[in-house]
Amino acid sequence: MMKAAVAAIALLTTTSSLAYAAETSSTVGVVQPSAADQKSLTDMRVGIVKAALQLTPDQEKYWPAIEDAIRARAKNRQARLDRIAELHDSATDALHQSNPVELMQRRADRLIQRGGDLKKLADAWEPLYKTLSEDQKTRMSFVSYVVMRGMRDVIEHSRESEEDDE
Repeated sequence: MMKAAVAAIALLTTTSSLAYAAETSSTVGVVQPSAADQKSLTDMRVGIVKAALQLTPDQEKYWPAIEDAIRARAKNRQARLDRIAELHDSATDALHQSNPVELMQRRADRLIQRGGDLKKLADAWEPLYKTLSEDQKTRMSFVSYVVMRGMRDVIEHSRESEEDDE
């Protein structure tokens, strides 16, 4: 069973990296995955996390709220990416004419939305987390660590790519 969890986590790390690459695509020139690809990645991520936790029947009742929060966050991320790509494609010349205050306000609005989505996800996780065994908490921490490490690696790679382009 542990081999399956490790394989699932490896897949999760890969899909998280792809999702992060999509989120940074407007700045690093990576082609953004399609909406179908994003949905598939979200489906995999949800399945992997649930499989890694090995929920008991009593814990299953908390899962729908978590899954809904994960999917809502992914949907909102896709909407932000689409909007960023749209603005990027139509505003290359306008960037030089843009009001920097408006740019900061739009960025702040996106950060507020991301923060709200993360807060909803944390709130959805809280009741389930209280019921997790130590083994499940360890697996959840491991999954979180692997995902965060994968995202950090993508961020570092993106920064290196940007520096190379300068």
